Amino acid sequence: MPKFAANLSWLYQEEPFLERFAAAARAGFEAVEFLFPYALRPSEIAARLTENNLKAVLFNLPPGDFDRGERGIAALPGREKDFQASLQLALKYADALNVDRLHVMAGITSEVDPTKAHATYLASLRLALDQTAGSGRVITLEPINDRDIPGYFLRTVEQAADILADLNHPRLKIQLDWYHLQIMGGDLSRRTRLFFPHVAHIQLAGVPDRNEPDCGEVNFPHLFLLVDEIGCEYRPAGRTEDGLTWLSSYVQK
Repeated sequence: MPKFAANLSWLYQEEPFLERFAAAARAGFEAVEFLFPYALRPSEIAARLTENNLKAVLFNLPPGDFDRGERGIAALPGREKDFQASLQLALKYADALNVDRLHVMAGITSEVDPTKAHATYLASLRLALDQTAGSGRVITLEPINDRDIPGYFLRTVEQAADILADLNHPRLKIQLDWYHLQIMGGDLSRRTRLFFPHVAHIQLAGVPDRNEPDCGEVNFPHLFLLVDEIGCEYRPAGRTEDGLTWLSSYVQK
């Protein structure tokens, strides 16, 4: 039976961020993840993890200027110094929060030469792997569909697998979100099995509206039989607690 991690950037948005840890624990979650922790001090987040007996399993490197539309800078030529600074900041938080998986967002590259974007992305990933040498920390790549983020560099799991083959590093893994995978090709069971040896983390959301996984076109109970740990990165249709009936058969409160 899979274990679920609450993505606190998506769930419990009716609560202040630091209150979401207790809400997740009350619902039976034992792990959490979030997009970007950088607006808070690491000690504030660490305290909430300890108080609620939660494990933080994943967060993203800083995305660049999010308010101006940036969604990662790792594949953007000319932003190498910014990426290095963002990596150092992320590692500071990862050390403080004991997080062993970091997602490196590639970025929107629609205005960039694809060859240059690819080379820049590989260089950024090599730097992240070098900077985490000896830590056991996993660096993840997440393919993101081009409907939600048009122009995003990394769009398919096949593309991510090719990058893993190029770099051939045991700590470089795929972050597989079934929501994005369904939009970018579907065939979820076969593709999950095919790429599972290269996957470090799985996430879910209902398709097509990115709401709870008990609505939409995907048979998640079938997919749950394939995996052990899943991050809940969906947009609740109403209050988070009201939409968690789907979770009740999978957790013991």
